[in-house]
Amino acid sequence: MQRPHHQALPTLPESGARARSPAPSTPLCGRPNKSTSANHPDLFISSSSSLSPTVFSASPVRSLDRNAVSAIWVISGFNSGKVREGTMGFFGTVLGFFGFGCGISFGLVVGYYLFIYFQPADVKDPEIRPIVEYDLTALEKIFPEIPLWVKNPDFDRIDWLNKFLEYMWPYLDKAICKTAKEIAKPIIAENTAKYKIDSVDFETLTLGCLPPTLQGMKVYTTDEKELIMEPLLKWAGNPNVTVVVKAFGLKATAQVLDLQVFAIPRITLKPLVPNFPCFAKILVSLMEKPHVDFGLKLLGADVMSIPGLYRFVQETIKKQVASMYLWPKTLEVPIMDPTKALKKPVGILEVTVVQAMKLKKKDFLGKSDPYVKLTLADDNLPAKKTSVKRSNLNPEWNEEFKFVIKDPESQVLELSVYDWEQVGKHEKMGLNVIPLKDLTPDETKTLTLDLLKNLDTNDPQNDKLRGQLVVEVTYKPFKEGDVSNDITDEEGEVEKAPEGTPAGGGLLVAIIHEAQDLEGKHHTNPYVQILFRGEMKKTKCIKKNRDPRWDEEFQFVCEEPPTNDKMHVEVVSRPPSIGIHSKEILGYVVISLADVVNNKRINEKYHLIDSKNGCVQVELQWRTS
Repeated sequence: MQRPHHQALPTLPESGARARSPAPSTPLCGRPNKSTSANHPDLFISSSSSLSPTVFSASPVRSLDRNAVSAIWVISGFNSGKVREGTMGFFGTVLGFFGFGCGISFGLVVGYYLFIYFQPADVKDPEIRPIVEYDLTALEKIFPEIPLWVKNPDFDRIDWLNKFLEYMWPYLDKAICKTAKEIAKPIIAENTAKYKIDSVDFETLTLGCLPPTLQGMKVYTTDEKELIMEPLLKWAGNPNVTVVVKAFGLKATAQVLDLQVFAIPRITLKPLVPNFPCFAKILVSLMEKPHVDFGLKLLGADVMSIPGLYRFVQETIKKQVASMYLWPKTLEVPIMDPTKALKKPVGILEVTVVQAMKLKKKDFLGKSDPYVKLTLADDNLPAKKTSVKRSNLNPEWNEEFKFVIKDPESQVLELSVYDWEQVGKHEKMGLNVIPLKDLTPDETKTLTLDLLKNLDTNDPQNDKLRGQLVVEVTYKPFKEGDVSNDITDEEGEVEKAPEGTPAGGGLLVAIIHEAQDLEGKHHTNPYVQILFRGEMKKTKCIKKNRDPRWDEEFQFVCEEPPTNDKMHVEVVSRPPSIGIHSKEILGYVVISLADVVNNKRINEKYHLIDSKNGCVQVELQWRTS
C-alpha cells in the first residue's frame, strides 16, 4: 500500500546525507516506547513530569524520524501553553478585582447622584372632600390627623390664637431670628477659637412664612398659685437656615430646611404674683417624645437622603431632647425674682431736700436753673422732682417726699441735680446715692452729699468739685399692727366698690385736689383733664388763678386690676372768650397704677413736666367689692 504524502519536517544538522528510515510509531506522551529507543539509541527523551522541550539531546544524530520530531513538537507546544496559561491567570485575577472595585464605586456615585438630583417633580395636590363622604376605613386612616379638641373634650379649640400667630408671624419671625443670633454669637465666638475655625456666619436665617399651629389646648386647675397649659403644637414650616463655616482656607455651607415639629409641651407659669407680667417663672416640659423632621444639605447635597442616616438622626434627636425635657424634667425660664415680686411694703422713707450749695454755672448767659430728681432703686414708680429755682447756684427747696420701702437692705435712694432748660435736654450737674441699709430706723439724719460725675469710685473726674446737696432722711419701718395712711386701707378709709362692680375688677377713683405755682405765657385759667384707657374726664375751669383747688372726684370701672396701666394727668389753661391766643399746656404727669392696686391708696404731689415750678396733688384709690 502506498504511504500518504506528508509535508517535509525539519531535520537536525548531520555530518552527511543519510537515507531516511521508516518512521516508527511514537506515542504522544512523554514516555518513549521501547521500539523507538531500540531503533534510535542516540535519541533520549526524558520521562520527567515537567515535559520540558529542552531535555532531549542528539549526539551525532544522523537523521530523525518524522514521528519522533512530531512528538517533540507536540510536547513542546503543550508545555508552552501551560506557561502562558499560568501567566494570564494571574493577570486576569488582578484585573478582575480591580474592575470589581471600580465598578462598585462608580455605581454608588452614579446611583446617589441619580437618587438625589432626579426625583419626580409631578407632585399632585391632595384631594379634599367633606368628612361625611369618607367610609369607616378611610376615617381610620386619617383619624390621627383630627385635632385633639375633636377627639378629646378636655382640649379647647383656640383658633383665635392661631389667627393671632398668622398675623403676627412675620414680626415674630424677625424678632425670634434676631434673638437667636444674639444668643448664638457668644457661643460661636467661644467655639471658633477653641477649634481653630476662622468664622461661622449665618448667611440666611428665617423661619419661613408658615406659622406653627396649635390644634388644641388643655388647661389644668390646681390649688397652687400656678397656671398649667398643654397645647398641641404642630409646625410644618419652611425655614431656611444657612450657615457658612470658614476654616483652613476652605469654605463649607450647611443648610437646614423643611422643618417639621410635632410636640405636646406642658407650660407652667408659677408662682403667680401681683406684679406684671404676673408670674415669676416659666417651666416647660414635654409629655411625650417629639417628632422632628428636617432636611440638611451639605455643599448643596441632601445628606438626609442617605439610606439609614435619616432614621439614625431622628432617633438621636428624640433621645437627646427626651433626656433633657421629657416630663418630669423641665426647662426653667426665670422672668423675675419671686422673692422681690412677693415682697410687701415694710416701711416709709421720708426725704426733705433742704438746699444745694456751690453749684457750677451751666448756662452761657446766666446762672443755672437747678432742680433735684429723686429715684428709688427697684421701684417701678416715676421719679419725683423738686421745683426749679431760676438763676440760683445756692438754691433752697425744703420740699418733702415719701417713698414706700420694700427691701431696705438692697434699695438705695438716688439724688440727681439737673439744670433746667426750656429747649433741649436738661443737663445733669451731679448725683449721689444714699443706701437705706446705712440709715438707723426712726432716726432723722441730715446728710451733706458731694455731687459726683458718676458712681464709679475710680473715675478721676469725681475728684472735681461740682457742689453739695443737703438732705434730711428718716426711715420709719412698720411695726406689727401699724398701718400707714399713705399705702394701706384702714377700716373705713378706702370705701368698697358699689354693687355691680365686676367680680375680678374694681373701681379706680381719681381725686384732683389742687395745683400750685402754675404759670402760663399768655393766660392762666387752669383746669385738669384725665386720660385713662381712652376715656377722658375734666375738672371745672378756675379763671386767673395760679394756685387753684378743685377737690373733684372721678371714677373708672375696671373689669380687671389696672396693674400695667398708666394715667395721664394734664393741666391746661383755657384762653379767654375774647382774644387771639389758644389754650396752653401748663404741664403734665404720667402716673403708674401698679402701686395703687397693690397699696389701695396713694396721695401724692407730682411736679409737672414742662413746667418750671408747677405741681399737682392727685389722690388715687383702688376700691374692690
